[in-house]
Amino acid sequence: MALFFSKKLESGATISVWEIVESEKELLSLSSIPSDELEELSLIKSSDRRREKLAVRALLNQLFGEKVYLGHHDNGRPFLQNSLTEISISHTKRFVAIITHPEESVGIDIESLDRDFTAVEKKALSEEEIDDLSDKNRQLHLAIYWCAKEAIYKRMSISEVDFSNQIEIKRFTPRDNGDIKATFIKSDGEEIEFDLEYMVFENHVMVWLVG
Repeated sequence: MALFFSKKLESGATISVWEIVESEKELLSLSSIPSDELEELSLIKSSDRRREKLAVRALLNQLFGEKVYLGHHDNGRPFLQNSLTEISISHTKRFVAIITHPEESVGIDIESLDRDFTAVEKKALSEEEIDDLSDKNRQLHLAIYWCAKEAIYKRMSISEVDFSNQIEIKRFTPRDNGDIKATFIKSDGEEIEFDLEYMVFENHVMVWLVG
Protein backbone atom coordinates (compact mmCIF):
# COMPACT_ATOMS: atom_id res chain seq x y z
CA MET A 1 0.00 0.00 0.00
CA ALA A 2 1.47 3.35 -1.00
CA LEU A 3 -0.33 5.98 1.07
CA PHE A 4 2.30 8.73 1.00
CA PHE A 5 0.65 10.83 3.70
CA SER A 6 -2.70 11.82 5.17
CA LYS A 7 -3.37 15.31 6.56
CA LYS A 8 -6.36 16.26 8.74
CA LEU A 9 -7.25 19.95 8.41
CA GLU A 10 -8.78 22.23 11.03
CA SER A 11 -11.75 22.68 8.70
CA GLY A 12 -12.64 19.01 9.12
CA ALA A 13 -11.37 18.05 5.65
CA THR A 14 -8.81 15.32 5.05
CA ILE A 15 -6.15 15.29 2.35
CA SER A 16 -4.76 11.91 1.31
CA VAL A 17 -1.85 11.46 -1.09
CA TRP A 18 -0.93 8.16 -2.75
CA GLU A 19 2.45 7.58 -4.38
CA ILE A 20 2.04 5.50 -7.54
CA VAL A 21 4.76 2.86 -7.23
CA GLU A 22 2.70 -0.25 -8.06
CA SER A 23 2.27 -2.04 -11.35
CA GLU A 24 -1.12 -2.13 -13.07
CA LYS A 25 -1.65 -5.66 -11.83
CA GLU A 26 -0.89 -4.68 -8.23
CA LEU A 27 -3.18 -1.66 -8.42
CA LEU A 28 -6.00 -3.78 -9.84
CA SER A 29 -5.70 -6.09 -6.85
CA LEU A 30 -6.05 -3.09 -4.53
CA SER A 31 -9.02 -1.62 -6.36
CA SER A 32 -12.72 -2.36 -6.33
CA ILE A 33 -13.83 -0.96 -9.68
CA PRO A 34 -17.35 -0.81 -11.16
CA SER A 35 -17.63 -2.64 -14.49
CA ASP A 36 -18.30 0.52 -16.51
CA GLU A 37 -15.04 2.06 -15.27
CA LEU A 38 -13.14 -1.11 -16.13
CA GLU A 39 -14.49 -0.84 -19.65
CA GLU A 40 -13.37 2.79 -19.92
CA LEU A 41 -9.96 1.83 -18.51
CA SER A 42 -9.45 -0.77 -21.24
CA LEU A 43 -9.77 1.99 -23.87
CA ILE A 44 -6.89 4.06 -22.41
CA LYS A 45 -3.73 3.41 -24.42
CA SER A 46 -1.23 5.04 -22.06
CA SER A 47 -0.07 2.70 -19.28
CA ASP A 48 0.82 5.70 -17.11
CA ARG A 49 -2.72 7.05 -17.42
CA ARG A 50 -4.19 3.64 -16.57
CA ARG A 51 -1.99 3.46 -13.47
CA GLU A 52 -3.09 6.96 -12.43
CA LYS A 53 -6.75 5.96 -12.75
CA LEU A 54 -6.18 2.73 -10.86
CA ALA A 55 -4.28 4.53 -8.11
CA VAL A 56 -7.27 6.85 -7.65
CA ARG A 57 -9.41 3.76 -7.15
CA ALA A 58 -6.90 2.18 -4.77
CA LEU A 59 -6.88 5.31 -2.63
CA LEU A 60 -10.68 5.54 -2.68
CA ASN A 61 -10.80 1.93 -1.49
CA GLN A 62 -8.50 2.75 1.40
CA LEU A 63 -10.45 5.86 2.35
CA PHE A 64 -13.95 4.37 2.22
CA GLY A 65 -13.44 0.65 2.74
CA GLU A 66 -16.17 -0.19 0.25
CA LYS A 67 -16.92 0.22 -3.43
CA VAL A 68 -17.77 3.82 -4.21
CA TYR A 69 -19.39 4.97 -7.42
CA LEU A 70 -18.04 8.09 -9.06
CA GLY A 71 -20.22 10.44 -11.05
CA HIS A 72 -19.07 13.65 -12.75
CA HIS A 73 -20.57 17.11 -13.08
CA ASP A 74 -20.58 18.90 -16.43
CA ASN A 75 -17.11 20.39 -15.86
CA GLY A 76 -15.68 16.99 -14.90
CA ARG A 77 -15.82 17.50 -11.14
CA PRO A 78 -16.27 14.11 -9.47
CA PHE A 79 -18.87 13.28 -6.85
CA LEU A 80 -19.74 10.11 -4.96
CA GLN A 81 -23.04 8.62 -6.07
CA ASN A 82 -23.41 6.49 -2.94
CA SER A 83 -22.06 8.88 -0.30
CA LEU A 84 -22.75 12.44 0.86
CA THR A 85 -19.04 13.08 1.39
CA GLU A 86 -17.71 15.97 -0.71
CA ILE A 87 -14.65 15.07 -2.75
CA SER A 88 -12.06 16.48 -5.15
CA ILE A 89 -9.37 14.50 -6.97
CA SER A 90 -6.14 15.36 -8.76
CA HIS A 91 -3.24 13.28 -10.01
CA THR A 92 0.12 13.37 -11.73
CA LYS A 93 2.29 10.58 -13.05
CA ARG A 94 3.67 10.05 -9.53
CA PHE A 95 0.95 11.09 -7.07
CA VAL A 96 -2.82 10.97 -6.53
CA ALA A 97 -4.30 13.57 -4.17
CA ILE A 98 -7.83 13.40 -2.78
CA ILE A 99 -9.50 15.87 -0.41
CA THR A 100 -12.74 14.95 1.36
CA HIS A 101 -15.13 16.76 3.68
CA PRO A 102 -18.38 15.47 5.20
CA GLU A 103 -20.33 18.61 4.16
CA GLU A 104 -18.32 21.47 2.63
CA SER A 105 -17.43 21.76 -1.05
CA VAL A 106 -13.72 21.22 -1.72
CA GLY A 107 -11.15 21.60 -4.47
CA ILE A 108 -7.61 20.31 -4.91
CA ASP A 109 -4.94 20.31 -7.59
CA ILE A 110 -1.46 18.85 -7.75
CA GLU A 111 1.20 19.42 -10.41
CA SER A 112 4.79 18.40 -11.01
CA LEU A 113 7.29 21.25 -11.10
CA ASP A 114 8.79 19.57 -14.17
CA ARG A 115 5.73 20.62 -16.18
CA ASP A 116 6.05 23.36 -18.78
CA PHE A 117 3.83 26.22 -17.58
CA THR A 118 4.40 28.50 -20.58
CA ALA A 119 0.84 28.05 -21.84
CA VAL A 120 -0.50 28.68 -18.35
CA GLU A 121 1.16 32.08 -18.21
CA LYS A 122 -0.31 33.07 -21.59
CA LYS A 123 -3.85 31.79 -21.15
CA ALA A 124 -4.65 31.59 -17.42
CA LEU A 125 -2.99 34.61 -15.81
CA SER A 126 -4.07 38.24 -15.89
CA GLU A 127 -1.59 40.97 -16.81
CA GLU A 128 -1.35 41.95 -13.13
CA GLU A 129 -0.59 38.35 -12.10
CA ILE A 130 2.08 38.07 -14.79
CA ASP A 131 3.67 41.31 -13.56
CA ASP A 132 3.78 39.86 -10.05
CA LEU A 133 5.68 36.73 -11.10
CA SER A 134 8.92 36.16 -9.22
CA ASP A 135 12.11 36.30 -11.28
CA LYS A 136 13.90 33.99 -8.85
CA ASN A 137 11.13 31.41 -8.37
CA ARG A 138 9.12 31.85 -11.58
CA GLN A 139 8.40 28.14 -12.15
CA LEU A 140 7.17 27.64 -8.60
CA HIS A 141 5.11 30.82 -8.76
CA LEU A 142 3.44 29.71 -11.99
CA ALA A 143 2.74 26.25 -10.58
CA ILE A 144 1.05 27.68 -7.49
CA TYR A 145 -1.00 30.09 -9.59
CA TRP A 146 -2.19 27.28 -11.85
CA CYS A 147 -2.98 24.85 -9.04
CA ALA A 148 -4.89 27.55 -7.17
CA LYS A 149 -7.00 28.42 -10.21
CA GLU A 150 -7.63 24.75 -10.98
CA ALA A 151 -8.68 24.06 -7.37
CA ILE A 152 -11.16 26.96 -7.51
CA TYR A 153 -12.46 25.80 -10.90
CA LYS A 154 -13.07 22.33 -9.50
CA ARG A 155 -14.75 23.73 -6.41
CA MET A 156 -17.11 25.94 -8.45
CA SER A 157 -18.19 23.15 -10.83
CA ILE A 158 -18.94 25.57 -13.69
CA SER A 159 -18.19 24.47 -17.26
CA GLU A 160 -17.16 27.73 -18.94
CA VAL A 161 -14.62 29.72 -16.91
CA ASP A 162 -12.15 32.36 -18.10
CA PHE A 163 -9.19 31.66 -15.82
CA SER A 164 -7.45 34.97 -16.50
CA ASN A 165 -10.49 37.20 -15.89
CA GLN A 166 -12.81 35.26 -13.58
CA ILE A 167 -10.26 33.88 -11.10
CA GLU A 168 -8.14 36.54 -9.41
CA ILE A 169 -5.27 35.43 -7.19
CA LYS A 170 -4.08 38.05 -4.71
CA ARG A 171 -0.35 38.83 -4.70
CA PHE A 172 1.73 36.30 -2.75
CA THR A 173 5.36 35.28 -2.35
CA PRO A 174 5.99 31.64 -3.32
CA ARG A 175 7.37 29.53 -0.48
CA ASP A 176 7.42 25.86 0.52
CA ASN A 177 3.95 26.30 2.04
CA GLY A 178 1.54 29.12 2.64
CA ASP A 179 -1.88 30.71 2.24
CA ILE A 180 -3.45 32.38 -0.78
CA LYS A 181 -6.46 34.66 -1.08
CA ALA A 182 -8.47 34.62 -4.29
CA THR A 183 -11.70 35.89 -5.82
CA PHE A 184 -13.99 34.11 -8.25
CA ILE A 185 -16.10 36.46 -10.39
CA LYS A 186 -19.31 34.85 -11.65
CA SER A 187 -20.74 35.73 -15.05
CA ASP A 188 -23.40 37.91 -13.36
CA GLY A 189 -20.70 39.90 -11.56
CA GLU A 190 -21.11 38.29 -8.14
CA GLU A 191 -17.76 37.86 -6.36
CA ILE A 192 -16.88 34.93 -4.10
CA GLU A 193 -13.83 35.11 -1.85
CA PHE A 194 -11.69 32.03 -1.20
CA ASP A 195 -8.86 31.18 1.18
CA LEU A 196 -6.52 28.51 -0.16
CA GLU A 197 -3.51 26.68 1.23
CA TYR A 198 -0.56 25.17 -0.58
CA MET A 199 2.47 23.01 0.07
CA VAL A 200 5.50 21.93 -1.95
CA PHE A 201 6.86 18.38 -1.62
CA GLU A 202 8.86 15.95 -3.74
CA ASN A 203 9.11 18.48 -6.62
CA HIS A 204 5.31 18.83 -6.67
CA VAL A 205 2.93 21.65 -5.76
CA MET A 206 -0.46 20.96 -4.16
CA VAL A 207 -3.15 23.60 -3.53
CA TRP A 208 -6.52 23.08 -1.85
CA LEU A 209 -9.56 24.91 -0.50
CA VAL A 210 -12.53 24.06 1.66
CA GLY A 211 -15.88 25.84 1.66
